[in-house]
Amino acid sequence: MNKNIKFKIMILSILVLTISCSQSTEYVQKLENPELFQDVMQNLTDIIVYDIFSPPVASRVYAYPSIAAYETMRFSKPEKYLTLSGQVKELEQVKPTTDKNVNFNLAALYAFNKVGRTFIFSEDKMDDFEESLDKKIKSFKTPRNVMKSSKNYGEFVANHILEWAKNDNYNQTRTFPKYTIKEPEKFWKPTPPDYMDGIEPHWNKIRTLIIESPEMFPPKPPIKFDLTKGSPFQNQLQQVYEIGENLSDEQLEVAKFWDCNPYVTHHRGHAMFATKKITPGGHWIGITSVATRKTKSNFSETINAYVNVSISLFDAFISCWDEKWKTLVVRPETLINKYYDEEWLPVLQTPPFPEYTSGHSVISRAAAVTLTDLFGENFYFVDTTELKYGLNERSFNSFIHASEEAAISRLYGGIHYMMAIEEGVTQGNKLGIYIVDNLQTKLN
Repeated sequence: MNKNIKFKIMILSILVLTISCSQSTEYVQKLENPELFQDVMQNLTDIIVYDIFSPPVASRVYAYPSIAAYETMRFSKPEKYLTLSGQVKELEQVKPTTDKNVNFNLAALYAFNKVGRTFIFSEDKMDDFEESLDKKIKSFKTPRNVMKSSKNYGEFVANHILEWAKNDNYNQTRTFPKYTIKEPEKFWKPTPPDYMDGIEPHWNKIRTLIIESPEMFPPKPPIKFDLTKGSPFQNQLQQVYEIGENLSDEQLEVAKFWDCNPYVTHHRGHAMFATKKITPGGHWIGITSVATRKTKSNFSETINAYVNVSISLFDAFISCWDEKWKTLVVRPETLINKYYDEEWLPVLQTPPFPEYTSGHSVISRAAAVTLTDLFGENFYFVDTTELKYGLNERSFNSFIHASEEAAISRLYGGIHYMMAIEEGVTQGNKLGIYIVDNLQTKLN
């Protein structure tokens, strides 16, 4: 064989080896695509909407899968991301794996779905999504041993998180008694059209993640109930009524944009149908999606953002619900129908739980503080979260700006007094700052 032929064979062998190595690692780059995690989060949101979880319960459905994904992902960059163990309550550290075939991004997706599946009802929808996800992963030419090892480790982390989640008192609260209506008119009563039982009266028994206790950030006591004309409470009630009667087009749009009622019922004669939407927490999960995409966050940065926001939402709902079911403040609709106009309806359907403080105000400000810490103060963004539910997009100069609009939307919607909005914002702000100061996921 002459030297020229030998040389050509050598060059061809190097070329084949180079192409082979390139193809064998191509899947690794494809598994770095943050849209993979955006997809699993959107799928969970879609199922939460379909299964009609209440706002506080939905925050739990978001939090634990996000923690599972984060605790898996961090092993890919241990020099950059810290464990949540020792930061969130009672979480023991996840054991690392010695299996070199594990791809931690892929394992994080599996861990997220495994935990999410445990908290939802429509497992068939998760089955369909996981099947399509596996097809996509296989299309990356991901080796079978990598898929198998990653799935095994993802399930290992998921089981670790699920064991921890079992002790948050959720299951116990399912057996607690319903709220018993109190007769004095200052106390909350079920509202039309369905007069539903109060949602989650024992949510303050759920274990918090970062804050020390549900009552750590108590708002001022609500204004004393007094319907005497000109009293501070009557002025608050009058304000709700008058604004509701004179809404501008912009105020109406704001109210509808931030409605986020997961189950709005509509009655037409003897017929009834319902509209499903995202929860308030789900809206801020959507804003997190917008922010991470705008900043071109990578896979790990995307998970990091979601876990911080979901933890903030989780604790914010517990803090707010603690106050709601302690003060039991009556909704404006109940009093306006009795004393002003029995035909009056708020723009938004009054949700089935007490008025004070405003849940939107608390959780929106807490999430906004968290997102501001992650992405900065003057973060302009276009919120497209509600397009899927038939509403327009809205633009904001910052996360705080968005949280302020979310808060005031409840006055425009006719379902909250101004006191609940203002104190809710203060409550959420304090809680958000505390979480930012006491939760560190990323090393600078």
